Amino acid sequence: MPMAYNAQEEFHLLIRPGEVGAYVILTGDPGRCEVIAQNLEQAHLVASNREFTIYTGLLDGEPVSVCSTGIGGPSAAIALEELIHCGAHTFIRVGSSGGMDIDVLGGDLVVASGAIRAEGTTREYAPIEFPAVADVTVTNALASAARALGFRYHVGVVQSKDSFYGQHDPASMPVAPLLQANWDAWLRCGALASEMECAALFIVGSVRRVRVGAVLTVLGNQTRREQGLEDIQYHQTDRVIATAVEAFRRIIAEDKKQS
Repeated sequence: MPMAYNAQEEFHLLIRPGEVGAYVILTGDPGRCEVIAQNLEQAHLVASNREFTIYTGLLDGEPVSVCSTGIGGPSAAIALEELIHCGAHTFIRVGSSGGMDIDVLGGDLVVASGAIRAEGTTREYAPIEFPAVADVTVTNALASAARALGFRYHVGVVQSKDSFYGQHDPASMPVAPLLQANWDAWLRCGALASEMECAALFIVGSVRRVRVGAVLTVLGNQTRREQGLEDIQYHQTDRVIATAVEAFRRIIAEDKKQS
């Protein structure tokens, strides 16, 4: 069950209980919130502060919110914590990623079943041996939604990092050999894509006993590019948003059956 909350306005999100739905779509970019909220009925702006912008509306009669988290684990964890304080219990991250596995193409979707904890936020929640895994109900709903919508998708582990340029310009870093060795190991282990928030969201979700999943659009694939293969570039958000909305329809319908 979600942890207890008080009635005071949340410090960062500037929200109170009753202003957000129990179901929340999380996205990094504040500018994307209004676009996502257009999929809801009666959507309205609730608050906007720093990197956090929040809309609330209705999806199949159920209050659903959209909240931006900014870039990286620290701000994503703050957003999740404060949304939980206000009564939210089910979350879907809608984000972008870079493909790692050679079969993951630009324009594909990746439903993250787990995340490599190559970041710092989660170390203040759980020992490194504790895995960052997505909620199975949310993961299954996302995969089912992507399949129903006819989108090419993959389900598996993603890498969550803190340094964008540690991935994209590793040779310039003093720890370049370590970065490359880890990257090669993750590829050999079957990591599908690289991004910056899933590990933090999954660990906070586990600790706070809420449901968290993630679906990512693949912008391109540097492994394919480095091997001289075609590297499709895709920078639209329509597929990933549609998948998250459809997944929430399925989750909400099932939750109503169970209530």
